[in-house]
Amino acid sequence: MNIDSGNTAWILASTALVLLMTPGLAFFYGGMTRAKSVLNMMMMSFVSIAVVGMVWVVYGYSLAFSDGGALGSFIGGLGDWGLVGLEKTATADDGSGIPSLVFVTFQATFAIITVALISGAIADRAKFGAWVLFTLVWVTLVYLPIAHWVWGPEGWLLELGALDFAGGTVVHINAGVAALALALVLGKRRGWPKDPMRPHNLPFVLLGAGLLWFGWFGFNGGSALAANEVAAVALINTLVATCAAAFAWIIVEKLRDGASTTLGIASGVVAGLVAITPAAAFVTPLGAIALGLIAGAVCAFAVSLKYKLGYDDSLDVVGVHMVGGIIGALLIGFIATTAVNDAGADGLLAGGGIGLLGKQAAGVGATILYSFVATFIIAKIIDLVMGFRVDAEDEISGIDSAAHAETAYDFGSVHAGAGASTGSLASTTTTEQKKVEAEA
Repeated sequence: MNIDSGNTAWILASTALVLLMTPGLAFFYGGMTRAKSVLNMMMMSFVSIAVVGMVWVVYGYSLAFSDGGALGSFIGGLGDWGLVGLEKTATADDGSGIPSLVFVTFQATFAIITVALISGAIADRAKFGAWVLFTLVWVTLVYLPIAHWVWGPEGWLLELGALDFAGGTVVHINAGVAALALALVLGKRRGWPKDPMRPHNLPFVLLGAGLLWFGWFGFNGGSALAANEVAAVALINTLVATCAAAFAWIIVEKLRDGASTTLGIASGVVAGLVAITPAAAFVTPLGAIALGLIAGAVCAFAVSLKYKLGYDDSLDVVGVHMVGGIIGALLIGFIATTAVNDAGADGLLAGGGIGLLGKQAAGVGATILYSFVATFIIAKIIDLVMGFRVDAEDEISGIDSAAHAETAYDFGSVHAGAGASTGSLASTTTTEQKKVEAEA
């Protein structure tokens, strides 16, 4: 097995960075929910790691990345199920490859966060058990085929020439469209939209956005699969596109609402990261800034569409991930240039004609159609079989207590601590503790 230690080290680090994105997403989403459901929201991300990680080893990687024979344009085969035989192989035998299992693990983290992203659309109202089942079925029937189309050795979108460097279609459009379908199946939260249902912890949101940005350097930079100039292009573009999108979002907020908010800049960060993902190594840094400015401004308006169209996307997965992913994928057709990456193509503004834009549109359209229809059917079946939505009483009181027998905040302890300085509550608490100990 011939490997390059530098490339391998970079992908090892990138894998860890991408995995960190899912706990980061848990903080981002958790802070945006109400206090009574924050643990449930974070659990939906963490259980995605548990379920998808196992699926990926058993058959997920094989169906996404192996040769599918007669069906190879649409889905891989089971030749690599269980990763049997991959222990001592490399992705290339010319000395520039990385161990196959490193690539397998790197790609597993992509599948994990894609599923976790969907959960934000159904915050506050989904049964945890139904979500676990959905995670298993969705990654199998939706994520794996689309990943194979775009990145598989014979995938039809890869053969067509559609470009998706790190997952604009596979991850973000896919997750955003699935989120819309799932939100429609579950219906609106009780009290929405009259109840504003504001984020309960904005510092959590900012922390989550920061962790996502940090991890995204591995997400995009690692997708070069080497420590080289392509990774360098992806790295700088990931930085500046995100800067531009965050800035554009808060400018829109200031002009529209009179104030730039912390929730706005955090959302702008994510919108920029989403939009640059498919284009990270195909555009110049100046092109990345333009892309980020467009994505930040458009997504800032797109998140309000749910009020006009009447779908309850709790945490704006549709407005940020679906819309941002579409913007990034389609703008490749305009601003991509082989000047930064020979493996890419020239877009319309680089003299390449309209052909690339057509290929990008085909990839976007196919992903939207398949993901929406398949997700809607999966969610409907689960809803009919076991019910996907929590009982009204549990939704009102909070899913944390009902589903997990926990609460995120012990307000009783907070009040006791606050009164300790006066001595009144402290003495009462001590007396009660002594009674309990005596009875025990």
